[in-house]
Amino acid sequence: VEMRVAVVGAGVSGLTATKCCLEEGLEPTCFEQSRDIGGLWRYTEHIEAGRPSLYPSVISNTSKEMSAFSDFPYPEDFPVFLPHAQLLDYLRSYAERFGLREHIKFGTTVVSIQKCPDFATTGQWDMVTEVDGKQTSHIFDAVMVCSGNFSEPSLPLHCFPGIERFQGQYFHSRQYKHPDVFQGKRVLVVGMGNSGVDIAVEASRVAAKVTICTSRGAWVLSRVFDHGYPWDMVFNTRLMSLIRNSLPGPLSQGLINYRVNQWFNHENYGLQPEKRYFLPVLNDDLPSYILTGRITIKPGVKEFKDSSVVFHNCPEEEPIDIIVFCTGYNVSFPFLEEAVIKVENKHASLYKYVFPTHLQKPTLAVLGLIKPLGAIMPVTEMQARWVTRVFKGRRANMSSPMYQSTAQTGHVLFGLSFDEVLKTDCLVYMDKLASFIGAKPSVLGLLCRDPWLALTIFFGPCTPYQYRLGGPGRWEGARQAILTQWDRTLKPTRTRVPAGSSS
Repeated sequence: VEMRVAVVGAGVSGLTATKCCLEEGLEPTCFEQSRDIGGLWRYTEHIEAGRPSLYPSVISNTSKEMSAFSDFPYPEDFPVFLPHAQLLDYLRSYAERFGLREHIKFGTTVVSIQKCPDFATTGQWDMVTEVDGKQTSHIFDAVMVCSGNFSEPSLPLHCFPGIERFQGQYFHSRQYKHPDVFQGKRVLVVGMGNSGVDIAVEASRVAAKVTICTSRGAWVLSRVFDHGYPWDMVFNTRLMSLIRNSLPGPLSQGLINYRVNQWFNHENYGLQPEKRYFLPVLNDDLPSYILTGRITIKPGVKEFKDSSVVFHNCPEEEPIDIIVFCTGYNVSFPFLEEAVIKVENKHASLYKYVFPTHLQKPTLAVLGLIKPLGAIMPVTEMQARWVTRVFKGRRANMSSPMYQSTAQTGHVLFGLSFDEVLKTDCLVYMDKLASFIGAKPSVLGLLCRDPWLALTIFFGPCTPYQYRLGGPGRWEGARQAILTQWDRTLKPTRTRVPAGSSS
């Protein structure tokens, strides 16, 4: 009998989870509460409860070669960084190519997932779903939770004294769609994540004045990196990762500081981060908008008044009309009992960020709850490849002493709060999971057999195709995809070749 697996959500993680189940001969049923696939990347003009919400100008922060699923490169004529509509097209062709749609039940909400009474022996789950107000109960052998963490906005108003006195308008970034609400207004953006900076830049084109306040500061990277190459293709190479991870902490930190300050000195722009960790914000416009006075950076909010705000260490008040809180999201699993995943002060205790540590049987996994320095797609795909192997009981033995001891030492804690952003180098993490399933590429092994490929893998960008060269799920086209990655990167930009040029 095939093992029946429930997949919750049909976004990036849910789609790849469904595909990995099929590859491993499991029987997936994917439950999606909305009417279509795509999750975060499916833009809708109206905001739906319990679904992530995008603004129309969103563009991916990671380049297409680094963001591809490992056996399915993007079309060569797609731009290097993708507007949401094209990313959704890609997800649709992925679902099409691997026949995923027939396994997805749309318009179905997962109400609850509970252990079956005989869980200790069977590891089975009792799941209740709802369609048009009618509830049904199912039994599944395993569950993959792919519901993401961009649905429940975190708006800690109690941290902002005086907000109840403020006469103007305020909202969470999740409500944001178009910049026309800022026309001629004095805008305050609270928080400096990617959406905060995006919204500030967009607002500043129509607003009277835009201020970003941040207690923490941030490193800002441009998508356009050294010599105009995409930032992540320069940054995420095996060589760079080796250097970053073998140098002593302060030295590695100094190297990163030096690299990030090459574009502009963050201290001069009031952006130098307080904390030592590195999870950058991606924006191509911010420094020039600060230079031209369109955007001002301020420290954290001390208190709000009727129509103004006072910042820490700043005596004068700043008049404002509208506030956007870019304060992130809470992680929540409304359909799981507290006992399954304990989220304590925004921490979830998960082995390798995937398996809850205290279940007798590893038959429930959480995918995509991770903030890598790089693309999320290949990471969730690798998680799904590993999880489906664990479900099948092949390799990657979870009852090992390692799993038990990590549960005790608490080294598994994954900070889901902003200040505890995952510090994992995604390359190290991907390699770890790949080694569990026997899909980690061996650079030394390749040096003798295929030196050109070995050098490309080591010195070039760590594109996801590397994890399909061998092991389970090996893909014939992986070598070719690696050797042609720069062709696909340059194709959409080299649209005018000057006469007499070498290419």
